[in-house]
Amino acid sequence: MLHSNHQIQFPTSPNIGKDMTRQKTYLVISALGEDHPGIVNQLSKAVLEHGCNIEDSRMTVLGGEFAAMLLVEGKWNTLAKIENSLPELERQLGMTIISKRTGERATGRNLLPYAIDVVSMDHPGIVNNLAGFFAERNINIEDMATSTYAAAHTGTPMFAVHMTVGIPADVHIAGLREEFMDYCDGLNLDAVLEPLKG
Repeated sequence: MLHSNHQIQFPTSPNIGKDMTRQKTYLVISALGEDHPGIVNQLSKAVLEHGCNIEDSRMTVLGGEFAAMLLVEGKWNTLAKIENSLPELERQLGMTIISKRTGERATGRNLLPYAIDVVSMDHPGIVNNLAGFFAERNINIEDMATSTYAAAHTGTPMFAVHMTVGIPADVHIAGLREEFMDYCDGLNLDAVLEPLKG
């Protein structure tokens, strides 16, 4: 029995109460297979059933194939359950599915997000030329989507590129924009480079 003059001392730890600040754990899932209705439903259901959350995703139909990339967030043990379920999901969906563990993105560099839109008559090498311009300047392409379409009145095959890049804060934006516009003019590409909105 404790007397009133005894005090109970609890050990203190610098880690108590900091569980919420622990780094998140992620699983990147890539799935590719013949397009058919219900794929997104089954992929998202598998994630939800194992107590995880889709934090980011890209999904599209390319030719007759459906392609999906999911960034799934969860605890280590729940992500392991998803990993273990993928072979069966692959069989059910008739898809090729691969996965890789990853962590939170490093945020050390001070980058300014810029959006770039390019349109031109379709011809080989457009993506490679654009990628080369930014690679030479050590600017990272963070997101890219391309498409082809027929011009409204002439039916001319057209090619469109939309990308997001991370421009280091110490880069002179006006100078970069001028270089980029000159480069695109030389390739007969119509281009816009502007700060990413939203």
